[in-house]
Parts: sequence; structure tokens; C-alpha cells
Amino acid sequence: MRSTITTKDWPGRTGSRTDALILEWDNEGQAYHVTVPALPGCVTHGSTREEALSRIQEAIKGHIQGLKLIGEPIPESDVDIAEVQVNVFD
Repeated sequence: MRSTITTKDWPGRTGSRTDALILEWDNEGQAYHVTVPALPGCVTHGSTREEALSRIQEAIKGHIQGLKLIGEPIPESDVDIAEVQVNVFD
């Protein structure tokens, strides 16, 4: 899954950023947990998939703003997600 932040999400800025996301359901916590592999430490959750995805966009923006404030480089969105199929009934 990928999330895109565009200039309409971040007024006064140009360009956009697309990140791969990991979205996992937690039965115990009854929430979706979202992480952004390209931005270590950028995580959030939501009680619905839509809420979690909305929150991660805000988390990405805040994470990048924080990195800029402390003078750290902004990591590229270079993570690729692949799926594999494994036959477990051999």
C-alpha cells in the first residue's frame, strides 16, 4: 500500500511524496497499526482502516517537518513492497 501527500495536503510546498506503508490489524487492540518503513519511527493507528490511513498522512507530514526543524535529511521513499505466494500444504 502506498500513501501520497500532495501540495494540497501541505500548503505552501511544492511536489509530492509517495511512501509504502505497512498496515496491520491488531485483534487484541482492535485497531489498525500503520508504519512507514522509509521513515523509521513514523507510526500511528486507527480503529478503522480509513482512520489509520488518514492519521498516517498527518504523521508523515509531522515526521518530515520535525526532521527539517532539527536539520536532519529527509529519507527518500525508496522502499519497495513485494508479495510472495507460499504453498504451505506440501
